[in-house]
Amino acid sequence: MGVNAMQKAGEVEMVKGVLNSDAKDETRREPSLYVVATPIGNMGDLSLRARAVLEQVDRIAAEDTRNTARMLDALGIKKPLMAHHAHNEQDSAEGILACLQRGESVGLVSDAGTPAVSDPGAVVVRRVAQAGFKVVPVPGASSVLAVVAASGLVEGPFTFRGFLPAKGKGRVDALKSWLACAEPQVVFEAPHRVMQLVDDLEAAGAGDRAMCAGRELTKQFETFYRGLGASVFEQIRNDPNAERGEWAWVIAGSSLSAADADSAQASADLDTWLVLLLAELPLKTAVAVVVKATGLAKNTVYDRALALKG
Repeated sequence: MGVNAMQKAGEVEMVKGVLNSDAKDETRREPSLYVVATPIGNMGDLSLRARAVLEQVDRIAAEDTRNTARMLDALGIKKPLMAHHAHNEQDSAEGILACLQRGESVGLVSDAGTPAVSDPGAVVVRRVAQAGFKVVPVPGASSVLAVVAASGLVEGPFTFRGFLPAKGKGRVDALKSWLACAEPQVVFEAPHRVMQLVDDLEAAGAGDRAMCAGRELTKQFETFYRGLGASVFEQIRNDPNAERGEWAWVIAGSSLSAADADSAQASADLDTWLVLLLAELPLKTAVAVVVKATGLAKNTVYDRALALKG
C-alpha cells in the first residue's frame, strides 16, 4: 500500500472512531444531557460527533422546535422534540430532569451555536449537574470564535460581552464601561438594533477605534467591515442589507493608560451605583451610601448625582 493510500485509510479509520465513540450501547443508554453546538449558518459546520449524538439521544430539547425540526429533517433524523427557551427554562429544566430520571438521554440545542452562550441553557445544565447526572459538551461552530478569527484584532486575551441591554441608560453605561477596557471586546447585536449600535458607538467616541463588524457569519451573504470606527459606521449605514442579519463585532481595546482606564471604569461604576440608588432613595441618602461603599470623595459623588438627577 502506498503512502497516500495508507494516509487515506488512516483518515477513514479516524472518522469511524469519532462516530463509533458515541455509538456504543452503554453511551446511548446512559441518562446524560448532551449540550450540542449546531451550525451558525452553514450546515456543513455540523460536526460528525454532533450528528451522531443527535441521532442517538432519546429526545432533543430545542430553543425553537420549528427551527430544530427543519434542521433534523435536512439530516434525515426523527426525534421527539421538547421546547426549552428563555421563557420556560425553569419548567423545562424539570421536564428534562424527569427524562433523565427515566433513564433517557437528552440533547440540548439552541437555534444556532452553543446553548448557554447568549442563549438559554445555563439553568438546565446547572440543575442537571446538581442532580448528579452527566453533562456532555459537544462543541462546534461559534460566532464568537468566527469573528475573532476573522478580525485580526485579537492576539491575546479578549472579553466576550454578548448583547448590550436593548435600550435606555443601562445600554449606554454598559457600552461606556466595555470601551474603557484594555482588551478587545466581542459584542453581538440583533439586526433591528444594528443602526442603534452604530449611533451609540459613535456617540461614545469609538470613531477612532479599530474594529471588525461581521454580518451573517458562515452564511451565503457573509460580510465583514474592517477599519477604524468612523469608516465601519459609514459602510454599515450605506449597506441596504444591514438590518437583514445577525451581527458580531470585535472592537479593539482602549489605548488609554492604566490610570486613565481605571479612572474611566471608576466613572462608569459610579454612574451605575447612582442610577440604581437614585431610583429608590433621596439624593443625599444615595450619595452617602455610594461614598461609604466606594470611598470616593463626597463632593465628586454629589456633583455627579446632581448631574444624573438633572
